[in-house]
Amino acid sequence: MEMPAPDVKIMAKKARLVERLQAVLPRDAVIHDEAETRAYECDALTAYKCPPLCAVLPASTEEVAAVLKICHEERVPVVPRGSGTSLAGGALPTADCVILGVAKLNDVLETNYDDRYIRVQSGRTNLSVTGAVEENDFFYAPDPSSQLACAIAGNIAMNSGGAHCLKYGVTTNNLLGVTMVQMDGTVVEIGGAYLDAAGYDLLGVICGSEGQLGVVTEATLRILRKPEGARPVLMAFDDNEVAGACVADIIKAGVLPVAIEFMDRPVIRATEAFAGAGYPDCEALLIVEVEGSAEEIDEQLRKILDIAGRHNPVELRESTSAEESAKIWLGRKSAFGAMGQINDYMCLDGTIPVSELPYVLKRIGEFSRQYGLDVGNVFHAGDGNMHPLILFDANKEGDLELCEAMGADILRLCVEVGGCLTGEHGVGIEKRDLMFDQFKPEDMEAQMKVKDVFDPKWLLNPAKVFPLSVTETRRAG
Repeated sequence: MEMPAPDVKIMAKKARLVERLQAVLPRDAVIHDEAETRAYECDALTAYKCPPLCAVLPASTEEVAAVLKICHEERVPVVPRGSGTSLAGGALPTADCVILGVAKLNDVLETNYDDRYIRVQSGRTNLSVTGAVEENDFFYAPDPSSQLACAIAGNIAMNSGGAHCLKYGVTTNNLLGVTMVQMDGTVVEIGGAYLDAAGYDLLGVICGSEGQLGVVTEATLRILRKPEGARPVLMAFDDNEVAGACVADIIKAGVLPVAIEFMDRPVIRATEAFAGAGYPDCEALLIVEVEGSAEEIDEQLRKILDIAGRHNPVELRESTSAEESAKIWLGRKSAFGAMGQINDYMCLDGTIPVSELPYVLKRIGEFSRQYGLDVGNVFHAGDGNMHPLILFDANKEGDLELCEAMGADILRLCVEVGGCLTGEHGVGIEKRDLMFDQFKPEDMEAQMKVKDVFDPKWLLNPAKVFPLSVTETRRAG
């Protein structure tokens, strides 16, 4: 992935920039030693690395505003960073940028159970939001696989989802308001502790904007009552396409599970070696979970198991205890780490209509044979959010480029069947040069005009989302 050459004028004023930043932040919150900045050289898309000019760790909205005001005056690009778990290169630095990490912004600011919301600083991890309310039988619904580590800031930037987004929606469906700092240091409040704001849907513009429009420092999130109960069932099949057809039939029947997750044989084997979840030996595995009262759960599972039975499953395993449920989910939650134990991989994030699952899984298998690269499939099947893991050898010359080419073909396939380039990982650098495969030039122009309003100098999160061919022209103009 090509990145813009660093601006020599910016590089030359590093000492002055660091001095100005240290005047508004504690000295240990400004990281400028070359060896120490390497900790910020990449995010979870580790195939691409570039140490930043420096990194800053503000601890309040006011400190974030002071940092951005300085960088705006100096015309220095800023890359906002949550926990660095982005799989699309969303927090990849340029050599002439300042990384602005929000890790120190991790407090709970307000909890309101009557109106069902919690207000937190944006560096707080996803799982710890539920942790703050679960003793009162509430939870925060979006649950990315990286929820133990990923920050709310990154969830908002990428509009993240997770296994349970089939029923509860993604971040945008659970976000009520934000405090955001614009590039010039202006602090704005958007939305709030209520269902919807008057006027333009600016919150909808911010959620999923990938750090292009401002730095979110606080978020008001919807919290929900925990359901009476939940129960997963594990379904094993001897064919990927048959498993995909089963998913399509469950959705077609009008049943709404809280989650439908898919894993194929390479992922099943890797997770068994890694986590020992006790999965059966099969080609494809579905984890379907429903929730509600005991009667509701029984009724939903009866319909789902009846549908699954028509697809000749190798095994159907219904959980009978909390321990069994945890074990069923253990492998799925461990999948990405397990695959990382066996090979380098690139995790894609295209979305497709659920009815196209069998066809798309077949074509991914054909691409695998065409390119000579193995693929593991693990994804949110219920809403068609695909996560093919393309395995490659980072030490083998040409393998990364081959992986990129295959990934581009898979993402184009998603668009061709009526889907889109990304569901929850964002565009970042991974998909920016495919944007014209989904959007017409006039559509791209409309998106860039929005960025012009919020960030006229194009200093926020450079080289992301928009193809470099148009980004450089915009920034120069």
